[in-house]
Amino acid sequence: MITRMWRGWTTQAAADDYERFLLHDLFPSMRQIHGFRGADVLRRPDGAEVAFVTVVRFDALGAVKDFAGDDWETPVIEPRAAELLTRWDERAAHYETTSFEA
Repeated sequence: MITRMWRGWTTQAAADDYERFLLHDLFPSMRQIHGFRGADVLRRPDGAEVAFVTVVRFDALGAVKDFAGDDWETPVIEPRAAELLTRWDERAAHYETTSFEA
């Protein structure tokens, strides 16, 4: 499994709308990508902003490329996300993933 991690920041006023966009629009639309395994949203206050980390799981690198394209380390910034974010990482990080569940 491959985990894609990426960070973006919003104003405090836009944070709930951004989280809602991720959980109710973006991630559900990704169900159509063969190999998409799910996603988590990490959120915390960060000074005057709110920091978000998205943790998205895929079966393999091919599924990441189906989502992000050939330049798969470049973030995918949907228009609604661009409206809500104040800034973001210019590259997404990818990790081979193993898990342990209690």
